[in-house]
Amino acid sequence: MSDSLRLASIDAATIAALRARNPRAFARLHPAVWVLIAASLAYLVYLLWLFDFVRIFGDLSKAWTILRLMVDWTGFAKWDHVELWHAMLETVAMAYLGTMLALIAAVPLGFLGARNVIPQPVFRFLTRRLFDGMRGLDQLIWALVFVRAMGLGPIAGILAIAVADLGVLAKLFSEAIEAIDRRQVEGIVSVGAGPIARLRYGVLPQVLPVMISQTLYQIESNSREATILGLVGAGGIGLRLAERIQINAWDQVAYIIVLILLAVAVIDTLSRTLRMRLIGAPSR
Repeated sequence: MSDSLRLASIDAATIAALRARNPRAFARLHPAVWVLIAASLAYLVYLLWLFDFVRIFGDLSKAWTILRLMVDWTGFAKWDHVELWHAMLETVAMAYLGTMLALIAAVPLGFLGARNVIPQPVFRFLTRRLFDGMRGLDQLIWALVFVRAMGLGPIAGILAIAVADLGVLAKLFSEAIEAIDRRQVEGIVSVGAGPIARLRYGVLPQVLPVMISQTLYQIESNSREATILGLVGAGGIGLRLAERIQINAWDQVAYIIVLILLAVAVIDTLSRTLRMRLIGAPSR
C-alpha cells in the first residue's frame, strides 16, 4: 500500500470516529434552517431595494468633491487655531470632569449594589435597576435633555457624561466588590474590625485597582463621546465641527477631525500606560 493510500485510509478512519463521537457536528442542516437563511437573504434584498441603496453609487461624485475640499488646506494660516484648540481642550475637560463626578457617586453606590455588602434583596434590586436606568440611555439622549434644561454649553455635556457613566461605573464596581476574596475580609473581622473598617481594609484594597482602571478607560472613551455631544449643542470641539459642516468649510472639518484623532491617541496612550502600571504589566 502506498503512502498516499495509507494516509487516506487513516484520515477516513479518523473522520469516521469523529462522526460516531459527534454525530450532530456532521449532521446535515435541517430544511427549516435553509428556509430561514433564504428568508433572511430575501429580506436583505428587500431592504436594499426599499431604501434605494443603489442611489449611493450615483452620489459618489458628491463625496469625492467633499473629499477634495477636505484635503485643500491652502487657507490654513487664516483659520482660528486658538478657538479650535481651546474647544478641543474644553472637550477633554468635559470628559474628565464628567467621569470624575460619576466616579465620586459610583463608589458608594457600588458598595450599596453589592450582594456581599447589602444582603437585603429588595434594596439591592432597586439599586441595580437605578444603575440600569442611568446607563440604559445613551449619553447623546442625556445631552439632549440637559441642553434643553441647561442651555447650550459644556455644562450639559458634563452632566450627560456624569449620569450615563454613573450607571456604568456603579455596576462595574458592585460586580468587582462581589468577586472579592472573602478570606481577607474574614481576617479583618477576626481582629474586631467594625463595618467601616471591614470595607476600608478588607474590600477597598482588593477593588481599588479595578476602580482606577475602569475610570481611566471611561475617561479615554468619553474623550471620543464628548465630541458627539458637542454636535447637539453640548459645547467643545463637536459644536465647532457642526458649525463648520453647516457652512461647508470642509477643509476646517478635516483639520478638526485630525485634532480629535490626535487628542484621542494621546489620551489612549496615557490611559493604557497607567492601566498597565496598575496591574504590573509592561506597557507597549
